[in-house]
Amino acid sequence: MFEDIRATLTELRDYVAWAPDWLVSAAMLAIAGLVALAIHSIAMRLTLRLLRERHPHLRTFLAGTKTMTRLALVILAFFIVLPAAPLDFDVESIIAKLLLVATIALLGWAAITVVDMAANLYLMRFERDVTDNLLARKHLTQVRVLARAVDTILIVATIGGALMSFDSVRHYGVSLFASAGVAGIVAGLAARPLLSNLLAGVQIAMTQPIRIDDGVVIEGEFGRIEEITSTYVVVRLWDLRRMIVPLAYFIEKPFQNWTRESTSLTGAVTLHVDYTAPVERIRDKASEIVKASPLWDGQLVKLQVVEAHEATIELRVIASARSSGDAFDLRCEVREKLVDFLQREIPSALPRMRRDIVSAPAPGIAP
Repeated sequence: MFEDIRATLTELRDYVAWAPDWLVSAAMLAIAGLVALAIHSIAMRLTLRLLRERHPHLRTFLAGTKTMTRLALVILAFFIVLPAAPLDFDVESIIAKLLLVATIALLGWAAITVVDMAANLYLMRFERDVTDNLLARKHLTQVRVLARAVDTILIVATIGGALMSFDSVRHYGVSLFASAGVAGIVAGLAARPLLSNLLAGVQIAMTQPIRIDDGVVIEGEFGRIEEITSTYVVVRLWDLRRMIVPLAYFIEKPFQNWTRESTSLTGAVTLHVDYTAPVERIRDKASEIVKASPLWDGQLVKLQVVEAHEATIELRVIASARSSGDAFDLRCEVREKLVDFLQREIPSALPRMRRDIVSAPAPGIAP
């Protein structure tokens, strides 16, 4: 079929022998591109219309790759027309090289798109907007991190393949492949930070010391894992600041993960009261406050005397909640209501400063 198209184009060339070669070539390429766009538009409309009610996933895939398939058809049309165009050998070689680079870039783009769409399609099976979303966060972290790592490798491979298509920069493409671990590990030493973060990302996806939406404490700051990329992690702090942490940090350094096994968390409230404070009465009030709160998950509530200082005793109330955010809010609520209770009903239980009382000297006796 391609030979028939080229023969037809050669015959048409004889009818416009009066025109300059560059003008004829440009017109042939432009017409080929327009024909390819028209064919693509008609084929896409017919296909989407046939899949309107059936195969919704396939319809979404075709709609998401519309630009890519359009570009692929245009490149194919240029490859068909180029040999029949009246161009010099050098000019034709340059255009062919550019089309080859465009084809390599298109293949890389297609591979990345397929990986991302497959990841999103897989994640549609899980719901994050539920109270116990541990399983969803587990799969979300694995798929997102692995997809980012694969995307990075595909980008490096695409750039390396494009560079290798030119003789003058072929060695750069070989070096780029080597730095990504494709051709070897010797040249990859120069890209050690990139590789260490990529390997850390794969390790995090497998072992999962952190997951999307985990509550963590890093460098003394509490926040939630907002995004995990191929090289770094975005932690959303409690005041909406963002902390950017390299992936390797979570493999090499210790940190706190408050939601590693479960979203439930136990919060503690500490109060200092006087030695005369009725501990049992305060315990009953603390239990009443916690059980009346909608933030409590119904699992644990306890008050204990954990320390006896010189002037006060230390009470600790512990209560469980469904998440770290609920645990923080529950702690604040319990602390506020217990202080209000002590002020209103047992003011003598509040901490007081004492002084030794020295008896007055007996009459007639010098002090």
